[in-house]
Amino acid sequence: MINLEKPPALKVAKWLNSETPIDLKSQQGKVVAVFAFQMLCPGCVSTGLPQVQKLRQRFSAESLTVIGLHCVFEHHEAMGEKSLAAFLHEYRLGFPVGIDKPNGTGIPATMAAYEMRGTPTLLIFDREGRLRRHYFGHPDDMILGAEIMGLVMETDARSSEKIMQRALVFPGQHDHDHVHGPGCGHDHEHAG
Repeated sequence: MINLEKPPALKVAKWLNSETPIDLKSQQGKVVAVFAFQMLCPGCVSTGLPQVQKLRQRFSAESLTVIGLHCVFEHHEAMGEKSLAAFLHEYRLGFPVGIDKPNGTGIPATMAAYEMRGTPTLLIFDREGRLRRHYFGHPDDMILGAEIMGLVMETDARSSEKIMQRALVFPGQHDHDHVHGPGCGHDHEHAG
């Protein structure tokens, strides 16, 4: 049984798209989405990876960390590090991806520690580092987005509007704040 309050560490043999190793403890204060996949898994490629790409695009890096975890439990020869690097480049996946550490039983170490049934699997951790969701398969986009926003807002005492403005990146907007004052064309006065 997984300890939801103190979940296991990610056991990664090598990181791609990251200069340094990433651990869950270093991400406390942010919501973390760990997407376990195989590059030869049709559901991962057609629905899972596009979904986590959307999460990464719509939530600011200050609010959500997206991590990929390549969990090879079949077709080991075809899914080595070089093939994975080419796959990440071809699909333009820029978020950090760890290669789940083999453990000699066919099921890699992190996959076994989290009792994953297969891929795609999505693990969602709250700002305190607790495991809050463990999805096997493809969760609904709207529900997933609402759950992540709920976790972003959960431990933040500011108003929900300011949290939402800070947490989301809307299409066509930049991932930074603008300050507008009087005369900038954004203030409106109405005659009485």
